Amino acid sequence: SFLYNDTRIKQGGSIMKNNVTIKDVAKLAGVSISTVSRVINDSKPVTDEVKQRVLDVIKETGYVPNPLARSLVTKKSKLLGVIVPEVSDSFVNEIVNGIECVTKMYGYDILLANTYSEKSQELKSIDLLKAKQVEGIVMISWTLDEDHIKSINNSGIPATYISKTAQTFDVYTVSTNNEDATYDMTKYLIDKGHKEIALIMTSEADTILETERRRGYERALTDNNIAINPDIIRYGNTDHDNGYKVMAELLDEGIKPDAVFVTGDEAAIGAINAILDKGYNVPNDISVAGFNNTKLSKMYRPKLTTVGQPLYDMGAVAMRMVIKMINGETLEEKKFVLPYEIIERESVIEKK
Repeated sequence: SFLYNDTRIKQGGSIMKNNVTIKDVAKLAGVSISTVSRVINDSKPVTDEVKQRVLDVIKETGYVPNPLARSLVTKKSKLLGVIVPEVSDSFVNEIVNGIECVTKMYGYDILLANTYSEKSQELKSIDLLKAKQVEGIVMISWTLDEDHIKSINNSGIPATYISKTAQTFDVYTVSTNNEDATYDMTKYLIDKGHKEIALIMTSEADTILETERRRGYERALTDNNIAINPDIIRYGNTDHDNGYKVMAELLDEGIKPDAVFVTGDEAAIGAINAILDKGYNVPNDISVAGFNNTKLSKMYRPKLTTVGQPLYDMGAVAMRMVIKMINGETLEEKKFVLPYEIIERESVIEKK
């Protein structure tokens, strides 16, 4: 136990571990409250002897600084905001894992806002994070628009965006090259001997992402002298049920393609289930490819051949960009494009 200036805080013969305040620490260490604050925040120099004395008392008492009070002194909350459209989505949670790793590395905590893909909730979340005095924001949104960007810009909070529509705007973004990735997967299917390749896109028909992916798909067909058939280009959503629904509709219309390229893993698994329920086999009757390389793609049977986006790295890079902006560091690029790869598994077969 410590005894400085004949001052102790005791409870049952030992220094209290609960409800200790900065004032208590100052008394025990025989210094002023401002000196304790300087030691905690490392804001102004104190002698090594005094610093060690304060640190010893903090350790003995179990004192935990009040984060709000500390933020008033340092002008930093050490909080970062993360806005997500659906926390349970496999695409989202792998990105969040990368975000969290970098956040911890730099000594920040996360405030996570789950918006259920509702624009009104996204805008409310921006206001909430501003009220909580976060120092930076990573926003993941299926459909980013000018209202989101205007709200964050008006807050003055540094932000990075991961969104299907982020490329449309002059903002900091992290993504992969969607046109080239779609081209390469379509070419991979062609090289496996497939000629009639259906495309199910998991985004709206008027987004820049959809435009890039469709362009990549059509370019691959054209380069390989395969006619583009608009009847086998369909639109759905990112989840299992929509992938199932769109694939079932194709088969119900009497369209049985050689292969189906679905631009989302969960929807691709939905498409596989629809094919199986209609009495066909994957991949012997119809090959299926996905996009993202989420954990589900490795867990499902047959294991899903897919475009591997580095989702963890996307989150890590997005948060690192935000922290650089907070620290006033220069970012070499505003739109950061990460590499992708074709992941070969069991859902695509070479057609004889």
